Amino acid sequence: MILVDRILNIAEDGATIKGLKNVTFNESFFQGHYPGFPVMPGVLIVEAMAQVGAVLTMQRDDARGRIPLIGAIDDVKFRRMVVPGDQLIIDCQLIWMRGSIGRIKGQASVEGELAASMELTFKLVEREF
Repeated sequence: MILVDRILNIAEDGATIKGLKNVTFNESFFQGHYPGFPVMPGVLIVEAMAQVGAVLTMQRDDARGRIPLIGAIDDVKFRRMVVPGDQLIIDCQLIWMRGSIGRIKGQASVEGELAASMELTFKLVEREF
């Protein structure tokens, strides 16, 4: 499941990235979350931030051919509902990378208003297939 429609910008130094998710009413999760009151599930907002962070991570030479897996998600905060018609702008920053372990900070906003934020620790693993 891809929750990122477009990457808008990757900084030349590889430290930050900006992505976009157009939230549309035809998303399958809106059928049950919540009937008659569609709200994008928070876990999917976090996943969208993780996916944008993964794109940033995969730009690194030492990440080629590896897969980033989530190890921990911390300091998650939700500040605004995300509903059909919203454009979710996701900004991620690589905080640090040590060997195959790294940490990103993510923020998702709608029309300049913070919707969610989090920090995520990941590990790059070798593909086994």
